[in-house]
Amino acid sequence: MSDQYQMQNPLTQYPRPPFPKQPQSAPGLAQKMDPKPDHGEDSYRGAGRLEGRKALVTGGDSGIGRATAIAYAREGADVVINYLPSEEADAQEVIALLKATGRKVVAVPGDISDEAFCKQLIETTVSELGGIDILANIAGKQVAVEAIADLETAQIEATFATNVYAMMWLCKAALPHLPAGATIITTASIQSYQPSAQLLDYASTKAAIVAFTQGLAQQVAEKGIRVNAVAPGPIWTPLQPSGGQPQEAIPDFGTQVPLGRPGQPAEVAPAYVFLASQESSFITAEVIGVTGGNHLP
Repeated sequence: MSDQYQMQNPLTQYPRPPFPKQPQSAPGLAQKMDPKPDHGEDSYRGAGRLEGRKALVTGGDSGIGRATAIAYAREGADVVINYLPSEEADAQEVIALLKATGRKVVAVPGDISDEAFCKQLIETTVSELGGIDILANIAGKQVAVEAIADLETAQIEATFATNVYAMMWLCKAALPHLPAGATIITTASIQSYQPSAQLLDYASTKAAIVAFTQGLAQQVAEKGIRVNAVAPGPIWTPLQPSGGQPQEAIPDFGTQVPLGRPGQPAEVAPAYVFLASQESSFITAEVIGVTGGNHLP
């Protein structure tokens, strides 16, 4: 994998398309992808930015969530990761990496599209870690559908439940436990601003996340709690080959951005570290793009 700390040409730092078609059943596994994503397993080096912090990361088994969990632990935080039970194979790889840091690691499989589970997830985090001061809402659902006539109500509801409702439920449950200095980080997308025709429901959830982030940030600023979003895309994660993109789009995935390739999860995680750390103490209600050159408004 690439060395994140050595100066190099970003055009060639990671694999460039074309990629092979590689259909997977949702939600997909990173270990089955070709090329395999880089989550910073071999490269991320911590510098004590989050020493003693207590973090919950949703979607921590693979993709951006996995890279963020690795970075948080290596920066000194104790970490709870959440993921779907079907993602256990990927999760076990992450758990081993996190435990190698010497930090406390707790795995809580379950579906965040269920409100009762979201409440329990926060309670478990507080109980296991002795509190919570970083909430990283990263898990997401994305299913490409070419025509709105084929966009089923069940899919719309599932996408909103995973991407929007869960975020709201988790923030609501976490807020009574968050001290001054705590941070909430949500995951928007380039789709929030430049929606793709086949991602109507997904893009709509990502636009909603931006509005929620900016509104909640204003509401909790007086408590000393900051709320920001990261807007990635396109990023090489299991979300893409498992239905997030049409299979015919996979070979050229990422070619539409100025850097000519998809980003890797390891290239997104530093934004979540920055927003979680005290280095970003004067930043709230902000959206940081990690988009390979496709601009945010």
